[in-house]
Amino acid sequence: MRDSVAIVQIGVDVHRRFSMVSARGADGRVAWRQKLRHEDRTHFRESIARWPKGTPSVLEATFGWGWVSDELSAAGLEPHLASSTKVAGWRKALGLAKSDRIDSDLLTELPMTPNQRWWEVWTAPPDVRERREWTRYRMGMVQMQTDEKCRIHAVLHRHGIINEHGDLFGVAGRKWLKELIEKKDDRLPASGRETLIGHLQTVDHIRRKIAQATAEIRRQLTKTEAGERLRSIPGIGWVLAYTIYAEIGDISRFPSAKHLVSYSLLAPRAYDSGKDEPDDSPRGRHLGKVGRRTLKWAYTEAAHSAIRHGGRFRKIYDLRTNNGKRDRNRGIIAVAHELCKLSYVVWKKNVNYQDTPPPRPGSEKRAKRSCSGTG
Repeated sequence: MRDSVAIVQIGVDVHRRFSMVSARGADGRVAWRQKLRHEDRTHFRESIARWPKGTPSVLEATFGWGWVSDELSAAGLEPHLASSTKVAGWRKALGLAKSDRIDSDLLTELPMTPNQRWWEVWTAPPDVRERREWTRYRMGMVQMQTDEKCRIHAVLHRHGIINEHGDLFGVAGRKWLKELIEKKDDRLPASGRETLIGHLQTVDHIRRKIAQATAEIRRQLTKTEAGERLRSIPGIGWVLAYTIYAEIGDISRFPSAKHLVSYSLLAPRAYDSGKDEPDDSPRGRHLGKVGRRTLKWAYTEAAHSAIRHGGRFRKIYDLRTNNGKRDRNRGIIAVAHELCKLSYVVWKKNVNYQDTPPPRPGSEKRAKRSCSGTG
């Protein structure tokens, strides 16, 4: 029965230890189901090698989808990535309970017509996922470093030791910590001294790892023209340029800058309830949750630096915040929004950023420039 039915679509519900697979036949029924364990990669490959070549195989964009997609491609199948949020909403709308069997069955019912793939999200290729690996590794190391620094501050606070250094981990601050440990201050008991030494050694080790990751990021970024273009935008340095480049992956998948801004969670939205408000201020505005949060972080960090840089970005911030007197967070988001649009332009058009944008086609400035050039 399994071999005699023509399979038109396969659904792969990926979990940590196994994948539940359903195959939809040409008659519209589920032809067969299979549970594949992940620990035996050889058996996994042998199983999917028996599936019909070129069959569309849909899997949700859950954690760990990448290697499954690669295995499906290597086996001659056609993997597609589905939005977990959209599939979950569809399942709830149908009134179905959540189970591994139901989830894999639903993946085989998703429409495959190109203009009806409301559920599909971009499948990042292996090279993009590798670049993202470095970004997230460095971000994890930075978070670990922050945690260790907080623990050092906690040791000092626990024993009532006050320091006057603005940056405890700068040159002067580290010198003060070294003297505190070597002089065996009676305010710091032996246990506190040993834990302080251990935390400082951990910070130094993490710093070396961060430096190695940063060096690798710079090496990879210099190989890409798009990365160099991104660095021309004020506020976007080495790490942020690489983060943006890695998280976007392929700029051609965004039809316009507005789509990239929305994907980066930098397009505030308001839900109107139909109530008349006394003023025109937006109500219930938020940035949303479905998108790339890492891009939101990168552009927000770049916005702080761009505002300090001055120029047009400072003007945008001052205009939105009444010169920094109110709604400062909205001012930061407004600048991040502008930086996101600029990154789309410099990448898409393959040009460097310039403070004075070129005149638009048909504008008065462009006409004057043409007249002066012909004279």
